[in-house]
Amino acid sequence: MENTFELDVAVLCDYLESNIDGFRGPLTAEKFAGGQSNPTYLIDAASGKYVLRRKPPGELLKSAHAVDREYRVMKALAQSDVPVPTMRILCDDDSVIGSMFYVMDYIDGRIFWDAALPKQSPQQRGAIYDAMNQVLANLHNADIEKLGLSDYGRPGNYFERQISRWTTQYRASETETLPAMEALIQWLNDNLPADDGLVCINHGDFRLDNMMFDNEQPKVLALLDWELSTLGHPYADLAYQCMQLRIPSDAAIPGLGGIDREALGIPSEQEYVRQYCQRRGIDGIDNWVFYLAFAFFRLSAILQGVYKRALDGNASSQKAKDYGALAAPLAELGVALIESGE
Repeated sequence: MENTFELDVAVLCDYLESNIDGFRGPLTAEKFAGGQSNPTYLIDAASGKYVLRRKPPGELLKSAHAVDREYRVMKALAQSDVPVPTMRILCDDDSVIGSMFYVMDYIDGRIFWDAALPKQSPQQRGAIYDAMNQVLANLHNADIEKLGLSDYGRPGNYFERQISRWTTQYRASETETLPAMEALIQWLNDNLPADDGLVCINHGDFRLDNMMFDNEQPKVLALLDWELSTLGHPYADLAYQCMQLRIPSDAAIPGLGGIDREALGIPSEQEYVRQYCQRRGIDGIDNWVFYLAFAFFRLSAILQGVYKRALDGNASSQKAKDYGALAAPLAELGVALIESGE
């Protein structure tokens, strides 16, 4: 565990015993190896296992690492058909461990780190992707008003706001000029679709390894990592998910591009979108190239931030520089998509 991310377990234990019903120490805290943004720890206490997720230390970009928003949206979604962990407490007192954090229940399940699911059969792979598709549809069908999340994002054109936001974030973490990013930013601004009024809870990082599955069944027990969530457009999540089908399988963050997905039992992009549309009661999706291009732009901007944090010594994983180096290749994939039109 990096010293920067170590916790004062005695202080933490006192705080949790005083603020979580039934919590009893002593406790140990072990940082999970994964995660590029908010450091996450397994808390093993006398009363059971929990997960703690915190803002990283150091100077941070404005609005980034919003663990308080993660806590709020998961607590609200507990009343919906979207599987989430049980939230225990949000602590905004930096004096406890040095930054804001929240604690949730630990879930015993599987995380599939490889989207190709090498240890599963074709039938199992298809069932896992189908379960993931169902969770995405359930999320976008969730009643924002009923869940008390009608103020969870800003009004107006989601993509216009997001292009502006991520361009600003990208500029703040820019380390060199990436021609493909410049081209993407220009094209997205020039080809922004008219606002169609569609609004949903947007997860912002919807992918297979942000889900906890049952140990035996192709059932999603929890959708995790809500830091980038907001009120947004449903097709942003869908395109982000489908982008993985196009990222090369040998990339630092491997996708499914170049793999015989049909032989593996993994649905095609067309089939995945069709299943989603069926579950949401819609006929199809216009401007699909725009949504995919936006997904490549946004992920490139995020990874540029990861790279900058790595250079500054604030990233929470040793792989941060490798991931950050993907910013340019992903932007280039986005430009190639625009040029091909499919």
